[in-house]
Amino acid sequence: MEVDPDDRPSASNYGATDFEYQYTTEFQSHEPEFDYLKSLEIEEKINKIRWCPASNGAQFLLSTNDKTIKLWKVYEKRVDQMGDFNVRGVNGERKSEDGPMEIAQAEKLLREAYKRNGQRVVSRLSPGLKIPKVVSSIVVPAARCRRLYANGHAYHINSLSLNSDCETFMSADDLRINLWHLDRANQSFNIVDIKPDNMEDLTEVITSSDFHPTHCNIFAYSSSKGCLRLGDMRDSALCDRNAKVFEEEGAEGTKSFFSEIITSVSYIQFAANGRYVLSRDYMTIKVWDVNMESSPVATFQVHEPLQGKLCDLYESDAIFDKFDCTSSSSGQQIATGTYGHCFRVFDLAGNDHKLLEASKLPYRPMAAAGEPSPSFPRGIFSRCASGSSASTNPYEQMDTSQKLLHLAWHPEHQIIAAAASNSLYLYSAP
Repeated sequence: MEVDPDDRPSASNYGATDFEYQYTTEFQSHEPEFDYLKSLEIEEKINKIRWCPASNGAQFLLSTNDKTIKLWKVYEKRVDQMGDFNVRGVNGERKSEDGPMEIAQAEKLLREAYKRNGQRVVSRLSPGLKIPKVVSSIVVPAARCRRLYANGHAYHINSLSLNSDCETFMSADDLRINLWHLDRANQSFNIVDIKPDNMEDLTEVITSSDFHPTHCNIFAYSSSKGCLRLGDMRDSALCDRNAKVFEEEGAEGTKSFFSEIITSVSYIQFAANGRYVLSRDYMTIKVWDVNMESSPVATFQVHEPLQGKLCDLYESDAIFDKFDCTSSSSGQQIATGTYGHCFRVFDLAGNDHKLLEASKLPYRPMAAAGEPSPSFPRGIFSRCASGSSASTNPYEQMDTSQKLLHLAWHPEHQIIAAAASNSLYLYSAP
């Protein structure tokens, strides 16, 4: 919930462009389930959340676990509190401000009233019986499941994306992408299917997908081979022929045992203008121009200091971590998570790249020597403070068990929300 800066309590360390967010509500989205046909337990964990357009003062969102997608309505509900009840006394009498009345006498009067075809005897009942009335009303947040989209995927769902028409959305698993209508929970259309006839011939899986922000017919999806594919639903109902394929050819001499793992794209997202596509693999974040398929227009190293520790990362399974990426509303900055509860912010127009920690007591000078101070010095729930000492190589003291996988950029303002462990940290630009 966003509060207007003029209505919040004033504080000397609050900037004029800061925003304050307050806790609103929480609800249980999914429950543990069991697939009896496959003898498989379905966890209640949420894989993806996507906001839908608000309607009639209510917020709508899509959430999914491994198998089931739900459409939730989050709204404010008015709850009335009743008062002035006819309460029984100690001796079985009903208490009243005008004096007690025996219950038997009141019931007798009611029976007489019904016998007279509903004629009321208010004058005789008013001394002892009172009509309950609303004494106060409170507004409480509530959540209700409006749609349940089930049985659409045989494999674990890894992506959700709302279309720009605000009527359809797509969900992707390892081998298929389905198109759903928000109002039809019992039917979906398969638009991408890479499942081979023989599963032994399977060479890649779908890792992420995203709709174009303005063109409702264009979408993109990535694969474990490190390539991006652009699909156009105007071409055919089943987009088995890709409109464009974005793939960077690597040097043959640089391939190793870990090459296929670290080049697998874990997350993709269209920039706000729709001109560029962000892709995140384990080592880098790349920016692709939709008009140029041969190579990305920019590549930023995220985990380059970990290049020599791939064996240790493989043994601890950290090499399989999947990090999100996001871009600002202007498209000039991009951000992605890393280890040590940190995230990196890259500037596409220059070399102003930052490494910030999502913590209540962050260690600040974590960028390379000679780099200017970070562009996001103020957190809303945790504020970065300078003056702490740090190692020249921040990855030397980072714990791979402390990972920042998910983050998002505000669609209009310079605010980043970063999720670290069980906490949410908000950072705002000055």
